[in-house]
Amino acid sequence: MDFTPSARAMELTEAVRAFVRDEIDPVERSLRRTNDDRWLVPDEVRELQRKARAQGLWNLFLPAGHEGDYARRYGTRGGTGLSNVDYAPVAEATGWSPLAPYVFNCNAPDTGNAEVLLRYGSAEQRERWLDPLLDGRIRSAFAMTEPGVASSDATNMQLTAVVEGDEVVLNGRKWWTTGIGHPDCAVLIVMGLTDPLAQRYARHSMVLVPRDAPGVRVERMLDTMGLFDEPFGHGEVSFTGVRVPLSHVIAGPGRASEIAQGRLGPGRVHHAMRLVGLAEQALHLACERGLSRVAFGKHLVNLGGNRERIAEARIAINSLRLLIMHAAWKLDTEGPSASLSEVSQIKVAAPAVAQQVIDFAMQLHGGAGLSSDFPLAAAWTAARAIRLADGPDEVHRGVIARIELAQHGASR
Repeated sequence: MDFTPSARAMELTEAVRAFVRDEIDPVERSLRRTNDDRWLVPDEVRELQRKARAQGLWNLFLPAGHEGDYARRYGTRGGTGLSNVDYAPVAEATGWSPLAPYVFNCNAPDTGNAEVLLRYGSAEQRERWLDPLLDGRIRSAFAMTEPGVASSDATNMQLTAVVEGDEVVLNGRKWWTTGIGHPDCAVLIVMGLTDPLAQRYARHSMVLVPRDAPGVRVERMLDTMGLFDEPFGHGEVSFTGVRVPLSHVIAGPGRASEIAQGRLGPGRVHHAMRLVGLAEQALHLACERGLSRVAFGKHLVNLGGNRERIAEARIAINSLRLLIMHAAWKLDTEGPSASLSEVSQIKVAAPAVAQQVIDFAMQLHGGAGLSSDFPLAAAWTAARAIRLADGPDEVHRGVIARIELAQHGASR
């Protein structure tokens, strides 16, 4: 196993770290205190995007083999895609700031939606939606989860996407539709039931639905433990008689499960490594706080076993990083279908480690750790939410156990 990133990846990682430290951090600290309209993108953030793009720190997520003309056209430094092993440290560097992925045009759900269009989209779909997405002119949303069914099983989805002649008609309701609150959101990828009588994994389709299509209505924006994840947000969206051309179905009717599996691996490496960056930031803040504050005649790091907790945090973060790099390496060398266990492992481990380290940092900050003066409360909430947003921990553990037991002769 070789987890060594290429020279280009190391150069990009250092450039991203410097940009986050010198350009993004000061703006982010200011916005935590002064941004009053959560659903507008501040001018300072759009200026950061312009600076990042001018430095070639743009669309760095583009996968090897799919980048080509897109990278050259939209400014990715070097014009070639990164492997999962190469992109992992870049993703970690962006995880230091919740704003950074957006500044570099590498944020979810846009990266996953872009990868779907890169891999499965038609030339028409790419021209209409992918080009402006990579150019930063529009944003997108992903609509799968539904309020009326257990959405950890994707085959449960009940919103209908029925083919009628040369159109698809959508009816139903989604929630936790990520990205729908962004003022530039122009398109949704919607998972809908097309043929309930088909084989279980061939019943659903993924459909491109314009945000302004008649019948699309955002019923409400949902908070996550009091936070709205602005300016992207998560919404409850109803679809009432929404009609779009049949050409808006990605890869053809009945292929949603195939598409979902194809996009899951690399995207989870992105999420997991950003969580490593988040945990690193939390540990950094914990150490700074512990060395600068005195209680009962001692620095906080010398009270209550805090030195041991710092050591445990370092061990956990480094162990997690290696686990993710192994998953990235296996994705690169053997592909998504051979890496199901490894990807499921990092889905469970990454948010758990991040949540644990962030919680410790919050404790060292006292009441300040619960406020928006520091990024810790929002970071803890994000880590906790990912334990559901990327599928419940129990589902991933089930996958890991099934694959492990199969090696010992157990049936599915």
